[in-house]
Amino acid sequence: MAKQAGLSLHIPVPSARPGDEANFEHVPLTAAGETRRPRVDASEANLRDMPYELVRVLDDDGVAVGPWDPQLDDETLSRGLEAMLQTRLFEERLFRAHRQGKTSFFMKSTGEEAIGVAQSMVLRPGDMCFPTYRVQGWLIARNYPMTDMINQIYSNEKDPLKGRQLPILYSARDYGFYSLSGNVGSRFGHAVGWAMASAFKNVDKIALGYIGEGTTAEGDFHEALTFASVYRAPVILVITNNQWAISTFSGIAGADLTTFAAKALAYGIPGLRVDGNDFLAMWAVTQWAADRARANLGPTLIEVVTYRAAGHSTSDDPTKYRPADEAAHWPLGDPIERLKAHLIGRGTWSEERHVQLEAELSERLRDAQREAETVGTLGTSKPSVREMFEGVFKEPDWRVIEQRRELGI
Repeated sequence: MAKQAGLSLHIPVPSARPGDEANFEHVPLTAAGETRRPRVDASEANLRDMPYELVRVLDDDGVAVGPWDPQLDDETLSRGLEAMLQTRLFEERLFRAHRQGKTSFFMKSTGEEAIGVAQSMVLRPGDMCFPTYRVQGWLIARNYPMTDMINQIYSNEKDPLKGRQLPILYSARDYGFYSLSGNVGSRFGHAVGWAMASAFKNVDKIALGYIGEGTTAEGDFHEALTFASVYRAPVILVITNNQWAISTFSGIAGADLTTFAAKALAYGIPGLRVDGNDFLAMWAVTQWAADRARANLGPTLIEVVTYRAAGHSTSDDPTKYRPADEAAHWPLGDPIERLKAHLIGRGTWSEERHVQLEAELSERLRDAQREAETVGTLGTSKPSVREMFEGVFKEPDWRVIEQRRELGI
């Protein structure tokens, strides 16, 4: 008998590393307008092809095509463009503030602005978002005060969270924004639980939860999908596939084997893939999933195909693990430029108007930053020590009382 060769372990490797030519041939794409749009009440058995398609509305010329076109009016599209542009300007300015030592940490969502903005605009007041740290656009689209956001980033005396969260880990119940957690895997479980409670109470509020594609390799993801499926929770579960989890590429989580949306098939729930750099497509699939949830038809899993153009955080240098120009080769383009081109093509926008809007938003942002900096930046102003003891226990026990006495507060 011939000697059998030994086994070998397969280690996924990215398509390109620093110094290589950027290559996205491994990302399955569908032409704009080609993916069918099923009825909202379609049975899961009739949706099993959807995880392998890609919902796209805007074509390469910025024209809305196909059955997923949400037919939005110019005012709505302009508000979406403004919120996305404000998000990018906000992040660029606060990133510079970090480099100036004004905050300890920051993360950007460059290239992903359409996700948080479109979904924030689609969902209703009273619905709840369980976010990751790249959907600041949700708050900006709902006109959350930028000064409050900056105070939180600076961890100063007027930080609305009293210094209890890291910078950019916002919390704003009145804006449908659940307390952000650095433990991203918890988002789906919390969203499903909140949605189940909403159904149990017979109200009409739904939840939306975000994770990155890397988190699909964790147990939290599968536990949440089990509960969402079994109890038909009114929840939208969003996997943001931005190709990189810190320095680990998406293939480590299984992107080379199948789509992340296809993971829905094992749980008997609909799975959709959507162009995350297409504001109209993001709006359309979110509306479809929200309508399904409100019709008591249960959850939808959405894989958002996008690209993290910036580093993972201010602690990261992406040129160490991917080609320096990789973002420029991303085949789905820039969400802001694509929506701008669409509006120009409709005859309701222009390059001059865009420049004017950018100047107005920049001035608004400068005013908010100045206001926050009059309170203080990192280390120059901080919440009172007494805030450590407030809002923790309903009735403080003797240890808390003694600690406060020792501190003289």
